[in-house]
Amino acid sequence: MRRVLIVDDHEEIRTSVARLVRLWGHEVAVANDATGALSLVESFKPDCVVMDLSLPGMSGMELARHLRERFPRADLYLIALTGYPGADIRDACLEAGFDAHLVKPALSTQLKKLLESDPHPVQ
Repeated sequence: MRRVLIVDDHEEIRTSVARLVRLWGHEVAVANDATGALSLVESFKPDCVVMDLSLPGMSGMELARHLRERFPRADLYLIALTGYPGADIRDACLEAGFDAHLVKPALSTQLKKLLESDPHPVQ
């Protein structure tokens, strides 16, 4: 089981992704912006964050950089779930500290596989 934080400013996406991740047996918290995400990182202590890049206030790229400064890859798995396709965006995500880049609408099987493949699951 993982502790997964879903960060997206679109309620429908946030709710849908959270529902799927819960169905797969993971514990889930949700935030609609970077400020909420930073607060939940402290209280919920996720081992994985699935986030959009277009967030109000602080972008997902900025949030990833901030989180990566505080948490090494072994402690926090970052997945970008965004509407922005392309190798340049994927490369920018990896450079910002994300471990993976999925393009909306991503297949649920892709996200499930990433959550299952992280080498540092919470037991």
